[in-house]
Amino acid sequence: MKSLRYVALVLLIGVVAAGGYWFWKSRTAGALPEGIAAANGRLEADQVDVSTKMAGRVIEILVKEGDFVQAGTVIAHMDRAELDTQIDGAKAQIVQAEKAAASASAAVTQAESQVALAQQEFDRANALHDKGYQSVEVLDQRRAQLQVAQANVTAAKANEQQAQAAIDTAKAALARLNTLADDTTLVAPRAGRVQYRLAEPGEVLAAGSRVITLLDVAQVYMTVYLPAAQVGRLALGSEARLVLDPVPQYVLPAIVSFVSADAQFTPNAVETKDERDKLMFRVKLSIDPDLLDRYQAQVKTGVRGMGYVRFDPKAEWPENLALRLPQ
Repeated sequence: MKSLRYVALVLLIGVVAAGGYWFWKSRTAGALPEGIAAANGRLEADQVDVSTKMAGRVIEILVKEGDFVQAGTVIAHMDRAELDTQIDGAKAQIVQAEKAAASASAAVTQAESQVALAQQEFDRANALHDKGYQSVEVLDQRRAQLQVAQANVTAAKANEQQAQAAIDTAKAALARLNTLADDTTLVAPRAGRVQYRLAEPGEVLAAGSRVITLLDVAQVYMTVYLPAAQVGRLALGSEARLVLDPVPQYVLPAIVSFVSADAQFTPNAVETKDERDKLMFRVKLSIDPDLLDRYQAQVKTGVRGMGYVRFDPKAEWPENLALRLPQ
């Protein structure tokens, strides 16, 4: 009987010990080491609007929602018929200005030849006058003819410069029109996924109207809020971990890429330490772009999860937050 009681006592102690250990593990399983903070958040990404630069009709849209596009990919075409007409007119003005410039250049050549002739006649008259064979009146006439010819050269050169300026003006107008025509082709400013298609072919849009909204999946981050006591010890570039609700079996690497300089939740009068401890700061935890590039088809914004930040570099990540990536 004593042996049975002893065995029962040992079993009871074992059960109590096992139960206590299980209770302790269950209470401490979610505990984080000192120097690591946690907060919930959701994945976000930068959005880029592709908009019209000028008013016009949408002719064609080449992408649909969900498509992934590279930087420079043509997204849509706007009507450019009116611009093409203006471009043809500008080209005609350039031709006309070049012809005027050629005529002005010929006039300069002619005026310079007149100067050369007038100079010769003046020199002969002056030589004869010095020998007493030419009157002062004739010499004055030759001098006046030379001065008129020189003035004609000056005027012809001014006309030539004006004609060249007209060419430059016409070419600048053509370049402007070509730039506007290029703007009728809307391209993706960066790589990303089409989030929203906000216009359809046939619609007439005002200048600055949005046609497509792109999601830059190379810049994905989770926004969390941490108290001032932790943020004060946090540095940009600090290591972080992300665990997303739909795939809790994975632990994704991240870094602290932004810490707000202003508190998001501030009492009206912050005077006591307890009130200061309530201050919360916005923190961005960015995912490595190379990792995003590998899994760009799976990247989705709006997914919620937990963000873990190591504000003490000496703190060790617990086993449940060891990096685990999809295969």
